[in-house]
Amino acid sequence: MTMTTESGGKTAARLRRLVSVAPRKRGKATRRLSAALRMLAALVFAGGLYMAVAPASSAADNPPLSRQAEDGKALFDQNCISCHGSNAQGVDGRGPSLIGVGSASVEFQVTTGRMPAARQEAQVPRKRPFWGGEELDNNAKALGQYIQELGGGPQLPAGTDFASQGDIARGGELFRINCASCHAFSAGGGALSSGKYAPSLKEATDREMYAAMLTGPQNMPVFGDNQLTPQQKTDIIAYVQGMKSDQDPGGWGLGRFGPVTEGLAIFLVGIVALVFATLWIAGKS
Repeated sequence: MTMTTESGGKTAARLRRLVSVAPRKRGKATRRLSAALRMLAALVFAGGLYMAVAPASSAADNPPLSRQAEDGKALFDQNCISCHGSNAQGVDGRGPSLIGVGSASVEFQVTTGRMPAARQEAQVPRKRPFWGGEELDNNAKALGQYIQELGGGPQLPAGTDFASQGDIARGGELFRINCASCHAFSAGGGALSSGKYAPSLKEATDREMYAAMLTGPQNMPVFGDNQLTPQQKTDIIAYVQGMKSDQDPGGWGLGRFGPVTEGLAIFLVGIVALVFATLWIAGKS
C-alpha cells in the first residue's frame, strides 16, 4: 500500500513538472514568432519606403538634358553609339568611355576629323572632318554639350581668337620647355615610339590647340590649369600662330628643322659645286 502511494506521488509530481514546462515552451515559441513577425514588418516597411523615395532621388540626380544636348544625343546615337556604347559608357575593343572627358575633348576630336575613326591603330591621324562649315561647328558643340552634361569634364573658353591675347615671346619660352621635345622647335611634329608621333601644328586652330593642351589627346600629356594657366596656354598659341605668319626673312627655312638639315644642305650643295668646279678645271686644262 505504501509503495503504491509513493509511485502515485512520483507520477503526480512528473505531471506537475510537465504542466509547468509546457507553458514556458509555448511562451518562448510565441516570443520568437512575434519577433520574426516584427522583423518582417520592419523589412517590408523599409522596402516600401525605399521604393517611394528612390525614384525621386534618381530624378533629382539626372536632370533633363538641354535642347543643345538633346540634339547632341541624337547625333551621338546616330554616329557614335556603335563604338562608345549607350550613354557613352564605352565598348570593349571598339571605343573608350567618354564619361568625364568633357566638351573640349569632343570638340577637338570632331573638328580635327579624328572622330569618327576609320580603324583602330597606333594613332588616329588628322583628316577631313565628317561634317563641314557651319554644320561642323554646330554638331561639334552639340555633341560636346551632350557629353558635358552626361559626365562633366574640361570645357573650352568662349571665342575663336586666342592668339591676339597672348605674349609671343613668353609663349616661345613656354613652347620650348613644354612642347618642342615632341613637336620640334618649329612645331612641325616629330616621331615617337611604337608607330606614334607628335603631329604638325601647321593646320591647328586656336581652339584646337587650347583643347589639346587641356585634354591631352592620345600621346600628349594633359596640361591642366595648375600646370599651364589659361594665360600661358594663350601665350603658346600666340607663338605657334606667329611662326606660321613668319616669312623666313633670312632666306630658305628648309622646313625649320634646325641645324642638321641646314648642315646637310650646305654639305650636299658644296660637294656638288666642288665636283662641277673640278670637272670644269680639268676640261680647261
